Amino acid sequence: MDDALNAKLENWLGHIAEELVLAEPGSDRGQFPIRDMLASVRDRSADLAELKSFHECAAEATRFVESIMDSLKPFTDSDLKILGKLLESLNDYKTNPSKAYSPVEGFGEAQEAAEEAAINPESKAPAISPDEPTILIDLESDGELYKEFINESNEHLNAIEQGVLVLEDNPKDHETLSSIFRAFHTFKGASGFLNLIPINRLSHELESLLDLARQDKLTMTPPVIDIILKGSDTLKDFVAQIDLQVSGRHAVETILIPTVNLTIQVKQMIQDTLAGRMPTASTSAPQKAVAPAAPVVFASPTPQPQLSTEVGILSHPVQQQPKAPAPENKKAEGGAISTVGTQSTASVKVDTLKLDGLIDLVGELVIAQSQVAQDDDLMTLQSQKLSRNMSQLGRITNELQKIAMSLRMVPIRNTFQKMNRLVRDTTVRIGKQADLKIIGEDTEMDRTIVEDISDPLMHMIRNSLDHGIETPEKRVSAGKSPIGTIWLSAYHQGGNIVIEIKDDGAGLNTERIISKAIEKGIIAPDAKLEQKDIFALIFAAGFSTAEQITDLSGRGVGMDVVKKNINKLRGKIEIESHAGQGSTFKIYLPLTLAIIDGLIVKIGDQRYIVPTLCVRESFRPTPDMLSSVHERGEMVSVRGRLYPLLRLYDNFGLEPKSKNPIDGIVLVVESGHDVRCVLVDDLIGKQEVVIKSLGEQFKRNKALAGAAILGDGQVGLIMDPSALVTLDFFA
Repeated sequence: MDDALNAKLENWLGHIAEELVLAEPGSDRGQFPIRDMLASVRDRSADLAELKSFHECAAEATRFVESIMDSLKPFTDSDLKILGKLLESLNDYKTNPSKAYSPVEGFGEAQEAAEEAAINPESKAPAISPDEPTILIDLESDGELYKEFINESNEHLNAIEQGVLVLEDNPKDHETLSSIFRAFHTFKGASGFLNLIPINRLSHELESLLDLARQDKLTMTPPVIDIILKGSDTLKDFVAQIDLQVSGRHAVETILIPTVNLTIQVKQMIQDTLAGRMPTASTSAPQKAVAPAAPVVFASPTPQPQLSTEVGILSHPVQQQPKAPAPENKKAEGGAISTVGTQSTASVKVDTLKLDGLIDLVGELVIAQSQVAQDDDLMTLQSQKLSRNMSQLGRITNELQKIAMSLRMVPIRNTFQKMNRLVRDTTVRIGKQADLKIIGEDTEMDRTIVEDISDPLMHMIRNSLDHGIETPEKRVSAGKSPIGTIWLSAYHQGGNIVIEIKDDGAGLNTERIISKAIEKGIIAPDAKLEQKDIFALIFAAGFSTAEQITDLSGRGVGMDVVKKNINKLRGKIEIESHAGQGSTFKIYLPLTLAIIDGLIVKIGDQRYIVPTLCVRESFRPTPDMLSSVHERGEMVSVRGRLYPLLRLYDNFGLEPKSKNPIDGIVLVVESGHDVRCVLVDDLIGKQEVVIKSLGEQFKRNKALAGAAILGDGQVGLIMDPSALVTLDFFA
């Protein structure tokens, strides 16, 4: 045995001794860290022939503690005495490796009693003592540990949820099953290390349930899928409650009772499986009601106890406990479900405030570099060395800016994958059948956009399920598959990211939309509308075509909220729909909200910035390219197609250098499917600029997306491409 392993075993045995000193009869505190450390000792000694007796003793000790935990009972005085003897034996076998293994006195009887209690439903009782706190969290000393635990737990639980949904379609997918098992195992180890007893116990039972499936002793039937998803949700809720406390906010509720009840349900399902009974939703009900759970106690740096007004949350100083050793790195064991193989790069987690601060500073550096490069005094100097240095500075600044911007970009994968669960739960609730197909989940967007687009997407997919996808009977009668399909995709188009929600449902009912709009006074009864204008009515405040109010429809909270949220992100929505064939909603969003590459144009004495990615081309028009079309205004012929001409000086009240288009420059600007020719006086150049928000006085002007500080220190207004391609942006 090498020195490193010897030191590790010594360390673990020392911490087991510390936990045993703190453990008390009638309490389950210490069960999880003791079990995990004994399991680690057992596993690390399994392949060492010289530690055969040591390994056998560690294996017996691990099984003994697991039996106690499976009984859902606290330690007894006898249990602790047996564990003390087992620990002495472990130290003895480590010192004298040739000594043959012999069970300690009384161990056989204690093991039988623990196993009998674990398999006898009538003897089970929740291992939550009403006289002591269930979770002890020292926020002052361990706050950072809990933050790390919360971040990693959310990743594991999201991976578990997505994996379970895969198993629902393919119950025999052993690779996914093993990945979910490992994710629960890692979560269990981390929660046990932090002594988060209720969620550690629940994750332990869920891991055991999945282990039966791995051994082909349990089939992943709908009741099994449901209870695993319910377990994942409960663990998420519990982690969220801990997060509220760690972040300094009050938890709204405690969920100890539902956590313990669910633990008993999972345990019952395991027993049914081992007994040869088919697990069902009814047999997984708890045997008896659980007594009110004890409060969660959080240690805080304040010297006086404080009772929260919220239920079950008590904060006061507690005695510092010895720390259990941190578990070994299990990244490869508990990583994302879809990850295969070893990662070649490492990653670190950074506080988002620090990241935003860095990006802001890089933006200021870009501005400062541009101001220096365009300084009049500097430009008069004829120095080749200075010119080379300035060019090098420009290149470094540009690279730094690109790297900083990439830090803001994250894949939309997690947001998209959440919709799998949404579709599953919603279809069950409304009695429909639908599959969700995800395309382009690796498309990267500004993380702020990714976070803010989640709620609109959820609402739109619910809308597709509730209003678009028909019932199985109606679909069959229409010659369709009884199972509807929703496609959720993301891709680049021009200077935008496009998120598309498409379904093969009934399509938008234009007659019903018009009828409801007239009924609500949104349009006049004799109004003549084009199809796109009819579709746009669904974005009116309070508009709904639902015939009755449910938890999904008819509540007056609809697509108007979706559109407002997307407008805040400087995006827009387009709708395509065909009766009986389905609908497509396209959301156009900018790549980032922080820095853009822009063309600087001049109108009169003012300079404006037009995002480069929305500009197809620029040219000086000739007389034969200009024409007027009845009721459509001035048009410009570009490569055989006519596009409307927008004179920006009219809209901004400016005096241009010339009002004749042939004396100016025309920019062909596109946003989505819309294209407009924009007339400006001059094209000054191209520059990457940092977007600054505008004051209240500019917010009514929808043509402006923000402002930027140019190289000479002056302010340039940034044009919004989606507004440039419409005529009514001053409405």
